[in-house]
Amino acid sequence: MDRITVFVVDRQALYRHGIRQGLASCAKEIEVVGDCAPGPEALALIEAFTPNVALLDVDLPLLRGLDLGRQITTRCPRVAVMALTSVPDDDQLFQSIRSGAVAYLSKDVSAEELASAIRRIVKGERPINESLLGRPRVAEQVLRQFQDVSLMGKAMETLATPLTPRETETLKYVAEGYSNKQIAHVLGISEQTIKNHVTSILDKLDANDRTHAVVLALRQGWIDIGESTIKS
Repeated sequence: MDRITVFVVDRQALYRHGIRQGLASCAKEIEVVGDCAPGPEALALIEAFTPNVALLDVDLPLLRGLDLGRQITTRCPRVAVMALTSVPDDDQLFQSIRSGAVAYLSKDVSAEELASAIRRIVKGERPINESLLGRPRVAEQVLRQFQDVSLMGKAMETLATPLTPRETETLKYVAEGYSNKQIAHVLGISEQTIKNHVTSILDKLDANDRTHAVVLALRQGWIDIGESTIKS
């Protein structure tokens, strides 16, 4: 595998050293090219190193830590941000998603788990989407936010959807939290047919996964969502 570069921003020097040592011991292709405490120099250093992935401590005062994440994603779009937290919670996850982070992990993960997440990010995946599983309140917040964005977009322009009517209907059910099996039952077709529709949707939208496809479609106004069926 090609060399993967990582930069670590965390308040604790010992924790930064631990990440460096842990990754070196289990992932020879992953190199920590730099690290620093949060501060004005952090963004400048990341711009200088341009790593593949920036590991960002979001245990900072929430807005301060995530504001740095937003600055990184805006000024260094080729750098993927992974949010690391000591105490995962719903609000922090939602704000991490809004900041543009592609992953949200507990600091309790092992070096192997961290390395696996870094590899997935470099492949273009967004592990943060999986963090929504089992967190229905955050999922609803995300969907409602992008629904608002899509409604504003509709007022400005109407774009033609590349999806068929059946694919659009399927994606709307996906947005509302239905599984493939549930969608198949509602539409009266086979689960395999739903899987085929989802595969086609991902291909047409060039989406990484189901959540990414929903976000893209909501942004463009191709689907909307009514009362969410996701249960707490």
